[in-house]
Amino acid sequence: MRSPIAAKATPRDHGAIGATEGPAWKNDSLYFTDGKHINRLGPDGKTHVFRHNASNGLLFDIEGRLVACETKNRRVTRTEKDGSITVLADRYRGGRFNSPNDLCIDSKGHIYFTDPRYGSRKGMEITETIGDELRTNSPKRTETEGVYRIDSMGKVTRILCDGAERPNGILISQDGRFLMIADNNNNTHGGSRKLLRYELDENGQVKVGTRKVLFDWRDGRGPDGMKMDAQGRIYVSGGTNKPTEFETTRFKAGCYILSSTGRLIEVIPTAPDECCNCAFGGENGKTLFITSGGHLWSVPLK
Repeated sequence: MRSPIAAKATPRDHGAIGATEGPAWKNDSLYFTDGKHINRLGPDGKTHVFRHNASNGLLFDIEGRLVACETKNRRVTRTEKDGSITVLADRYRGGRFNSPNDLCIDSKGHIYFTDPRYGSRKGMEITETIGDELRTNSPKRTETEGVYRIDSMGKVTRILCDGAERPNGILISQDGRFLMIADNNNNTHGGSRKLLRYELDENGQVKVGTRKVLFDWRDGRGPDGMKMDAQGRIYVSGGTNKPTEFETTRFKAGCYILSSTGRLIEVIPTAPDECCNCAFGGENGKTLFITSGGHLWSVPLK
């Protein structure tokens, strides 16, 4: 599969405008988060705060409403057209989510989102029992970092709670057959840093035994936010330019373009570091926007 980047095109650095996560395109504007707020970059090149106290994965639904993972508020919300906020999900079986990170939406309008926990493990409320409850008086419970789906009626279903150590980015294929998870356990030695693929049934549930590793960042910084183009290519943010206690620079910071089966096609390098997410936008959706270390990058596509 050939490179999707336009001939002679080079990535453009729009500067340190606080673009750490998001991003999402609507009409003539790009929306992104700076770790505290959702910002809007308009066609005049100026940035304005769109929503206070909300950050991380963003996506517009089919009706043009902005759906957001609010990591610090531990919830998934939707900004209505009148500016009001609807809480779509903040608990599962009575426990607050860990820190919703990223999301995708299928053709039926179902919202899928990941719920990892980076940093301190304190305050995690969703747990699972391990061990045989019939043979032990005190079965152990372990904190869960899962993947969930919100259906059109607002029902929250957990579709994955094992097989991925720390689910981060998430993507569903156009035909709804496959779910991709960026499994990024990047603050521990030997943690998973893999792009995983699962098959989904007609009800949007993960089929048992279908887990497949598409790409492995090994001891480098693992995958984060991602998108898929009309040809089925997967654009995955990842890599690092600075080694840490747990990560090498084997894979540099940038957007990794993969085939639908995980073959590496090309890498779009970014700086300064921590390439976190990407989105299509611009005229006819043919510009790829990338957030990396507070900088916004863009590159024209074919």
